[in-house]
Amino acid sequence: MKPKKIGVVITTYNQPKWLKNVLFGYEAQRHSDFTVIIADDGSGQPTRDVIEFFKARGKLRIEHVWHEDKGFQKCQILNKAIAKTECDYLIFTDGDCIPEPDFISLHESLAQPGYFLSGGYVKLTTPVSEKISEADIASGVIFNLDWLKTAGQPSSHKLWKLIKNKTLKAILNAITPTKATWNGMNSSTWTADIKACNGFNEDMQYGGLDRELGERLYNHGLKGKQVRYSVNCLHLDHPRAYDNPETWKKNYAIRNEVKRTGRFWAENGIAKTAVTENSTK
Repeated sequence: MKPKKIGVVITTYNQPKWLKNVLFGYEAQRHSDFTVIIADDGSGQPTRDVIEFFKARGKLRIEHVWHEDKGFQKCQILNKAIAKTECDYLIFTDGDCIPEPDFISLHESLAQPGYFLSGGYVKLTTPVSEKISEADIASGVIFNLDWLKTAGQPSSHKLWKLIKNKTLKAILNAITPTKATWNGMNSSTWTADIKACNGFNEDMQYGGLDRELGERLYNHGLKGKQVRYSVNCLHLDHPRAYDNPETWKKNYAIRNEVKRTGRFWAENGIAKTAVTENSTK
């Protein structure tokens, strides 16, 4: 079974410059049959202008899901996007992550019932992020190791994710000690499985909110498929004013409770309903 209708859910908040480069990346996809779903956590007019610019170009099928800015509400806007979509398979990423040209086609080909995909990313420095142009994205040169190093990206084993040899990629996926976790920059699964877990937990703030969904997907019976060397994106650097220790502490407590109880249903999710007898393993 393969996806019939793919949606890529892109979260964004007042980063129009980065969002523009990300959408150029989706225009450059080799697989063109997908819907871009922008989950907008209350951005202002500059972000709306970027979205209208790409709608006018006509290369992407775009849905813009927006709500009023009331602070960090990523889980809420994601749930609104999930509830609204008609896509049966969803790829989740962020508005600061430029996808490689085969990003969509690889997610589609690797999709498998009973699994979610855990993809990879390469975090760029701020100077390298600033150097990337529309032409660079359209040509795909930014995914070339030599280009990145020449632009100033430090050499690191993390750049191995961009190697081209498929056999070596498969070996690295198999031997990596990193567990297949759900991460917001590059993960995908079936819409029905996300809805079966009631989507994202809206009690979660910044710090591990994506991992928490993955842990509930595991509790629901899904397995994670490690593809961090097969499917990648480039993460553009920017400050995060919403990152604070208290939020992380609260989120860790929620995740520990999910692990302890084995529950998969988020009470404060897409639907606001209590735990049922079928909501744990």
